[in-house]
Amino acid sequence: MTMVRGQAQEPLPPAAELRRQVARLLVIRGSGHLGDGQRRYPRWELENASLRRLLSEGVGGVILLGGSAAELRLRSRQLQSWSRQPLLICADVEEGVGQRFEGASWLVPPLAVGRLHSSDPERALSLARRYGHCTGRQARQLGLNGVLAPVCDVNNNPRNPVINVRAWGETAGTAAALAAAFLEGAQAEGVLCCAKHFPGHGDTSDDSHLELPRLPHGRERLEAIEFPPFRAAIASGCAAVMTAHLQLDALDPLRPATLSHPVLTGLLRQELGFTGLVITDALVMEAIASRWGAAEAAVLAFQAGSDLILMPADADAAIDGLVEAFSSGRLPLELLHRSLRRREEALAAADSRAPATSLTGPEELGELETAQDQALARELVEMSLDTRSPQALPAGPGVNLIRLDNSLACPFLPAMAPALLRPATAGYRTCLLDPRGPSPWSGNADAPLALERLPDGPVFLQLFVRGNPFRGSAGGDEPWPEVIRQLLGVHRLAGLTVLGSPYLWEALEPLLPSGIPAGYSPAQMPLAQAALLTRLGLAVGDAAEGGFTD
Repeated sequence: MTMVRGQAQEPLPPAAELRRQVARLLVIRGSGHLGDGQRRYPRWELENASLRRLLSEGVGGVILLGGSAAELRLRSRQLQSWSRQPLLICADVEEGVGQRFEGASWLVPPLAVGRLHSSDPERALSLARRYGHCTGRQARQLGLNGVLAPVCDVNNNPRNPVINVRAWGETAGTAAALAAAFLEGAQAEGVLCCAKHFPGHGDTSDDSHLELPRLPHGRERLEAIEFPPFRAAIASGCAAVMTAHLQLDALDPLRPATLSHPVLTGLLRQELGFTGLVITDALVMEAIASRWGAAEAAVLAFQAGSDLILMPADADAAIDGLVEAFSSGRLPLELLHRSLRRREEALAAADSRAPATSLTGPEELGELETAQDQALARELVEMSLDTRSPQALPAGPGVNLIRLDNSLACPFLPAMAPALLRPATAGYRTCLLDPRGPSPWSGNADAPLALERLPDGPVFLQLFVRGNPFRGSAGGDEPWPEVIRQLLGVHRLAGLTVLGSPYLWEALEPLLPSGIPAGYSPAQMPLAQAALLTRLGLAVGDAAEGGFTD
């Protein structure tokens, strides 16, 4: 035995074994695509040579993004073949597996179900549970055993730039009930779920991908709003909780929650009684990476009470830092062994719940999205639409003016998307407004849209706007009410759709005269576009639409 700070500590294992044990607690980022050249985000997604090396050296988890469902199945097998231990293979599939991997079910954002809860709580709970079963079953069949959901943040701040429609509710009661129903359904299918982002990221107007948000609330307010969904998730047996990169002075004025011992150990472990895995949010996010190096961030997170380190800025540096901390006694070895036990118990519990049948080859992928899954996706879309005025768009030629958060990364707008094709059949030429392109703004506060830069004719305005990581806003900072008034003033507004933020729709809909066709969908995918445009009289029964018919 050795003595560390006056206490006995068990002998360190051999250096190579200690490094492998530490590595098992990292979750690194990889592409769901098989080839290096297909990576969408090479800044964060390691190339195959590094992935293979790190997995062979003991790294215990991978988070994936991109590719098709069939490719994900192959990729999961490939990654597991590079490791000598069972891996945690996970993904951010908050809106169904199809949100990230084409060919699986892409479901409406959770807030759509949350908004149903006040008027029909039984139906909302049933939908949330079915949503969880669909997500968990498809994830497990494709090789994922971790689902980084549900979002347990209460989105009570309409200006939240990063949570928004990802939340299950705008009140603590709704978010708690529906998040618990989702995770019960998903975990029954043999995946471990992760309640996030503790202790609550819903009431922020800053994006932790870009900066460190600060919540000024006292403990009484946190108990009333932020904590209840996490209490409900813990009571429902969630396998994991993900930390939030935000500062809560009432809990710890010195460090953000991810690096805070009072928050993760004092509050989450001791007060809330959580005994499962604590996973950091991605340490590569600027709220952490801009203030701490990869090694120190990993050590501080582990010291605070985390078990798994997600997406460190440098995996090798994070491992080096943790090994040094355990070797020097800065971190007691008991913490390492405790986290390893939690990890293995969580994976074993998920495996024990997994159905006996699973997909074994590409020839069976046709069974992935069942008729029940397709019916659920349609029901969720239809129940979440809000439309007004059955009057059709005026005949073209006109302008189909589409606002995108980023046209370089919008899987909801493929070439055959209904939002492009259906207006085209009515004579509307598409123009895309993208932050990376030329500014559409005139600089005139009363008439902000530079109409002289658009073709002549009526304007069908389609706004694909929602909270998204790295954007820094949820779209409410742009002058859309003034644009509506400007287009009405020159008699050029033909119709309006808002796909994404309910708060933008609620701001614009009262400005519209009764004869203007308009509608809202919280979902943005082609299925939602088709359903919404059909409600507005733009129905197309044409195979050229690529199967995205309602």
